[in-house]
Amino acid sequence: MSVVSRSNLAKAALGPLVAVALIAVLSTGVIPPYQAYSIGLAAVYSVLVLSVNLLAGWAGIWSIAHPAFFAMGAYFAAYGSTHGWSLELVVLGAAGCSAAFGAFLGGAGARFSMLYVALLTLAFAMMSLEVMGQWTSVTGGDQGIAMEKLDSALGLGTLASAGTQAQYIAVGVAGVALAVAALARPSALRMRLVAAKSHPMAARSIGIAPEAQSALAFAVSAVFAALAGVLLALVVGFVSPDPFSLALSISLIAACVLGGPGTLTGALVGGAYLTWAPTAAESVGLPQPILQGVVLITALLFLRGGVVLHLGRLIRRLVRRPASHTPTPVEFSEESPQPVAAPGATADELLRLDDVAVAFGGLKALEGASLSVRAGETLAIIGPNGAGKTTLLNVLSGLVGGGRVEGSAVYGGRPLLKARATARRRLGIGRTFQHAETFSELTVLENVLCTRRRITARDRARAAELLDQVGLASVADRYPEELSFGLHKRLDLARALAEEPELLILDEPFGGLDATERTLLARQIVRQQRRGTAVVIIDHVLDDLFAVAHRVVAFDFGRPIGEGEPRKVLEDPRVRSSYLGEGGARGELPRRDGSEEAAVRLDGVDHAYGGVTALRGVDLTIPQGSVVGVVGANGAGKSTLGRILHGSLPPTRGRRAAGGELRTALVPEGRALFKTLSLRENLEVAAYAADIRGAELRARLAETAEWLPPRLRERMGVPAAGLSGGEQQILAIARALMARPDMLIVDEPALGLSPAMVDEVYARLGRLAREGMTVVLLEQSLGRAASACHEVVVLHEGSVAVRGEPADPLFLARAEQAYFNGEEDAPVAAAQG
Repeated sequence: MSVVSRSNLAKAALGPLVAVALIAVLSTGVIPPYQAYSIGLAAVYSVLVLSVNLLAGWAGIWSIAHPAFFAMGAYFAAYGSTHGWSLELVVLGAAGCSAAFGAFLGGAGARFSMLYVALLTLAFAMMSLEVMGQWTSVTGGDQGIAMEKLDSALGLGTLASAGTQAQYIAVGVAGVALAVAALARPSALRMRLVAAKSHPMAARSIGIAPEAQSALAFAVSAVFAALAGVLLALVVGFVSPDPFSLALSISLIAACVLGGPGTLTGALVGGAYLTWAPTAAESVGLPQPILQGVVLITALLFLRGGVVLHLGRLIRRLVRRPASHTPTPVEFSEESPQPVAAPGATADELLRLDDVAVAFGGLKALEGASLSVRAGETLAIIGPNGAGKTTLLNVLSGLVGGGRVEGSAVYGGRPLLKARATARRRLGIGRTFQHAETFSELTVLENVLCTRRRITARDRARAAELLDQVGLASVADRYPEELSFGLHKRLDLARALAEEPELLILDEPFGGLDATERTLLARQIVRQQRRGTAVVIIDHVLDDLFAVAHRVVAFDFGRPIGEGEPRKVLEDPRVRSSYLGEGGARGELPRRDGSEEAAVRLDGVDHAYGGVTALRGVDLTIPQGSVVGVVGANGAGKSTLGRILHGSLPPTRGRRAAGGELRTALVPEGRALFKTLSLRENLEVAAYAADIRGAELRARLAETAEWLPPRLRERMGVPAAGLSGGEQQILAIARALMARPDMLIVDEPALGLSPAMVDEVYARLGRLAREGMTVVLLEQSLGRAASACHEVVVLHEGSVAVRGEPADPLFLARAEQAYFNGEEDAPVAAAQG
């Protein structure tokens, strides 16, 4: 049974209490009849706005169809009153029909974007208007239909229309509707709706189906709208198509934006606005549509979140200072946690994969993946960027998306691949995400509680205990945006552990954490080992990963290439090669005599994204006319360093100095081409960005086209999406050359390319270097960088671990050690500095 606190009950009771007080005032007759009628109408519109308000605020769905549900309730009441239907039958009929249509619209709309949801609900609203006009035997057409009395089949009396009784009923029902919404606010229903809206993929990983949540939310919202329609018929006493036009759809959205989506008091503000907006427009001499437009634009520009939230923030600012919240300190010794011994060969096999393959069109992201995990075992998956590690985790959690999955996976003795992603949580599989995908509109505590369909006292106690274990107890009522990156990671882990999974999947959990947070995380993993949980974990921080792993499987190009105990697995030549790369034949490079001036110099550069430190204490000089390779595993800080060298990202601390009027160009990881534009158009976009026009543009296009290989030069009108990966990389470099840079920075030039295309890309980069351009290569492959660069810099966890010249055989040995362990080589660094 759900837990409802006293404060929640008190908040829920406010609506009915205010309604009773208002009814008491109305019954005295001190309010003129017309104003009393307006109050009854405002109560009706408050219920209607509430239905749209909560659908938008909690489920993220903006509906244009709600006037149709509003009309459905009104016509049910009017038609039923003239055909002897009871009050209960009218309410149940209106609620049932509107719920069915609402569930259909919500379920169908969840498969599409917000634009298609708007069009779908618009089509439904237009169709409903046509039905109202044509189905004259039921609706009376344009002439409308009168509303008579409704008798209760349960002996509750008779409801007369268009009188004070109807007004009292409308006010009372509005109070009850607000109470129901207030009780739903701390419930699992609202949390799961918000979770599905905030991050659909993460929601699936904890057993929430966004489509089902959308259908449920739309159905409940439609019922509230239909109930408002029944009240409208009672209060007005007559029903015609006029009040249900598309103009009402726009007015409803304006009322929701004005009051504030997702706020209960905002529904009252919106209801009052709909009731008195015509009078206000008339009093200021403006047409009502113009007034509505002004109100909507003002609310969007100056009252973000609506009147209620805006006033609430203002009052909080005036009456108190914001409280300072810090995470609960977690006590532990400085010693690294000792993992539990690996389960024996006779331990139960919890998971087994045989020849699992995943293809996205013609791209094979995973192929021939076979492995097993025993209960209580921690299996580490390692490999360079693009090796298929995350794809493997997505296979286990059912989040492959549009990929085609083949092969066999057995979990707990039953087939896994055919199970829906939302069902895998119930099977006992929990997972975290590389970037800690939390639900931004839920508090820390709610992020953990939303894993439950119903929230009990035991669930709350378990969630509080879990947050205390990870040091988040003191920030349980804060929102994720108020937390640092490390605390985000803790919250992601707590949510994954909320239902005590048998298999825990961790996607790069150590990345971006400091030493204390890594130790805390390692202790959490060891705690899971003690309770017999199987853990599958991928990460590039090998020291921390190997400290908790029982066994390691290495992947490259989507295939397992090695398996063994931690530390020993790196002795496999294939595994070392997958990280360090195979160097090609050393290309001819321009000679250097040591007198070259610095193109760019970095002094003491640090950079952080929020709470994540990407670079720390980087001192680096890029000599003019040199080819410098910056090498490191994924997450080492290469891309951040490249952007700082480029000048597009200012460092958090330290100094970047460029020599003279240096023009730089950056080819980002993934190329970032405009796939729907042709080759020529991609080059022209770069020229326009560099303010190149007219004859100069034509000359620059001709010059750059000469640099392209003939097969691309002949296809300048072909969309970039039609090129192979290697051809796209060459085009991305050519696009950067349009600005005639003095220094070219290329991020992961060989990522995802065949060996032949890698050789061609590097040959063209070498040609640029021989023509005098300064080139910086951001690479994962140490071998490839060593064969193509004057100097190689090895980054490890954001710091320069070692740097030197590949021609020195001692340097390469030190670079390999630094690549994996990050040990500094002071003599080499001093020599190069």
